Formats: sequence, structure tokens, C-alpha cells
Amino acid sequence: MEEILLGTGIGILLGTVSGIIPGVHANTLAGVLLSFQVVLLSLFGPLVLAGAMFAALITHTFVDSVPSTFLGIPDADTSLAVLPAHALCLEGNGEEAVRIAALGSACAMFIAVPISVICFFLLPALQPYFDWWIGILLIASIGYMIVSSECPGWGLALFLVSGFLGTFALRYAFMSWHTLAGGSAILMPLLTGLFGISVLITASRGILPEQHFRGIRMEGRTIMKCSLLGTIAGVAVGWLPGLSTASANGVLASLIGYDKDRRAYILATNAANTANAFIGLAALFALSRMRNGVMVALSELPLPTMSEMTVVGVLAACAAYGITIMLSRSACRFNGIDGRLLNRSVIAFIIVLTIILTGPFGVGILILATALGLVPWLVNVPRVYCMGVIMVPVILYSFGIAWM
Repeated sequence: MEEILLGTGIGILLGTVSGIIPGVHANTLAGVLLSFQVVLLSLFGPLVLAGAMFAALITHTFVDSVPSTFLGIPDADTSLAVLPAHALCLEGNGEEAVRIAALGSACAMFIAVPISVICFFLLPALQPYFDWWIGILLIASIGYMIVSSECPGWGLALFLVSGFLGTFALRYAFMSWHTLAGGSAILMPLLTGLFGISVLITASRGILPEQHFRGIRMEGRTIMKCSLLGTIAGVAVGWLPGLSTASANGVLASLIGYDKDRRAYILATNAANTANAFIGLAALFALSRMRNGVMVALSELPLPTMSEMTVVGVLAACAAYGITIMLSRSACRFNGIDGRLLNRSVIAFIIVLTIILTGPFGVGILILATALGLVPWLVNVPRVYCMGVIMVPVILYSFGIAWM
């Protein structure tokens, strides 16, 4: 038990740091820990090291809502959710947005853990039947969104162009600099340009309104419904190969609508993010498939039992919820800040971070993604169609079309 608590504590600290700092992911920290595994294994043992990696991942899924809400900087896993969260912040409801995100992640923990156990025992035998339907599921989801939209032509065009940009960026990601973030760092300028800088450029230029918290304005029935919906979406994309939480965001947008019920969408997407982390652990043990960088790092270690890792995840989730609530109270520090100055500072930080992590190639991708991200604002269509940046490469992968 001492090793579980030590590993969980270290992971909570690391996950909090990665969640607060934009552009740094738990995958990055797992890679750093893995590079020192010889020393760390001799000092702490495999349970502490593996527990720290998984606890960092779980904690990150909670805390990353803070910079997304207050600064408008998206995380690769919840890029689309930054739009309604930051919009609530601009209305003075930033603390509520963060608390809703934390609530979604907490609810997902209670639902996803038993579902993960069920998937571990029942789904491996059915896996061959699931893999082929990924592309069809995504095509059906985006097709419904485009057909039912007010501007289907623009929706289709944005989806295809963003899909081409995403496929191109991932195909030639080797041209970016490989620092601590690894090859997946190209997702940072790609998603930040589409859902971050393009939003900040068009955001209000005045003083940020006073941040106040009047409670979570959602009905209990809606909370349960969206928690369950988000968890199921996170479990689905976490178990099936080639998908990510970003794919779940696109599917949830067609079911909930991030521009219609912002609070429900924030809760559902964060539930999907946390559920994805738990089901990824089950997929590692059941199928030996790695769904994210943390699972890749864990596969290189002498793995503890799944029950031990699940306990680590639950403890980390409980602590991360409290940490996120505490951080949400910092919303008052943004009272009266010049919105123009804050936006410019955030954009400058993103550019510097892109240069450090990805070099000139990443800067080029950032410029293209930002330009494309401005199109929905110019033609007045939802930015959700830009999720083609992730969904098109996944669709191609699911049909066996080689693009990498």
C-alpha cells in the first residue's frame, strides 16, 4: 500500500504541473520518467513508477480544464471543449466552467471503472468485429452534422480541408523538432491554431468581466445523462484503435451541440477524457494495445496488476477533483484584466512554445491552422467541422488506407 500511495502522490504532482502548463501533456512526463527507468526502478520499484505515470495521466484529465477555460488554450484531448468553456469565462462564469469539467471527470471515474472491468473480460473476443466499424461510425456522425447544418456546403468544405491539413501534418511530423514532447507535439500547433489562436484573435478586446460563482446551473438529470453519454463515448474511443478523445468530442458535438448547451458539452467531453484514460488501461492489459503515450511507456515496464493500477487511478481522481476545485477559485484573479493584453500574451506564449517543441515546420502548421480556424468565424458556421483534422486521418486508418 505504501508503494501505491507514493506512486499516486508523485503522479498527482506531475499531472497537476502538466495540466496547468499549456502544451505539456502527461505523455511527455511519462516519456521523461521512462528515460530514467533504470535509476527509478532501482530506487522505487515498478509499482511506484507505473503508478506515478498513470496517476499523472488521470490528474491531467482533471486539471487541464483550467488553462482551457481561463486562457483559451486547448489541450489535444479536449480541443473542442475550450470554445464553450472560454465563452463562459468571458461571461464571468469561468469558475463554474472549471467545476463542471471537474464534475464530469469525477462522474466518469465512477462509471468508467466498472465498465473497464467488464470490457477487460468480455470484449477481447469481439475485437475483430469492432475495428472495421470505426470509420463508418465517424462518417455517419459527421455526415449527420453536415446534412443537418444550416450551411452544409461550408461544413463539408471545412471538414475536408481541415482533414487534409491534419493528414499532411501527421504524415510529415518527422520534419518537426523532436524535443521532450516527441513526435505527437505536432498536434499542439495543429489544434491550438484551429481552436485556440483563431478564437483569441476574434475574442473581445475589453476588460475581462468579474468572475463570480453562483453554483453549477445544471439539472441533476442533465448531469447524469451527459456524464453517462460522455463516459460511453470515452470508453468507445479508448477501446477502439486509432481513435482519441478528440474523436469523441466530434461525436458528442453531434449529440449535444457545444453551441446550444455549453455546460452539458463541457461536462460530457471531460467525462469522455477521463473515461478514455481508464479504458486505455484495460485495453493495455486485455489486448496489449497502447492507446496513448502513457500506455506506451507502461508497456516498457514490469507491469503491476490491473487492480493495483485501478486503485492508483481512483485515488488520483479523488485528489485531482479537489485540486481542480481549488484552482477554479483563482478565477477572481482575472477580474479587470485587459482582454487584449491577455490574448496577445497567450498567443505569444503559444508561438514560443511551438518554436521550442516543433521548430519551423510546426510554426508553418500553426499559421495554416490559425488561418483555417478563422474561416468558421468569417462565414458564421460552427467550428466543430474543423474536427476533420483528427477524424479524417482516423477514418483513413480504419479503412486501411496508408497515409503515414
